[in-house]
Amino acid sequence: MILLTRLNGPVFALNADLIERADCTPDTVITLVDGTKYVVAEPLTEIVRLIRHFRASVVAEAQHLESHPAMFRGGSQDAVAAAAAAPGADAKPTVVQLHRRER
Repeated sequence: MILLTRLNGPVFALNADLIERADCTPDTVITLVDGTKYVVAEPLTEIVRLIRHFRASVVAEAQHLESHPAMFRGGSQDAVAAAAAAPGADAKPTVVQLHRRER
């Protein structure tokens, strides 16, 4: 999510993965994949910077979680601390079913 400002002042969070395009006409208009449009105060270059920063943070967080597998298991603080202390350990993440499948 990126934080943007509507022209009349309120800040809102927008899912950057749903942005189809952003235009400068002269206000910045963001069009989502479903056709929804938002007019925002940020210039186009700032929106691009925000999206790049957001995506880089997702990759960095994924790398962090991959190097600390105890966090995948929902381990205790002791397990998390142990994983952080021994990053070279061969612990493998446990697969956890998030949703039951309806049949």
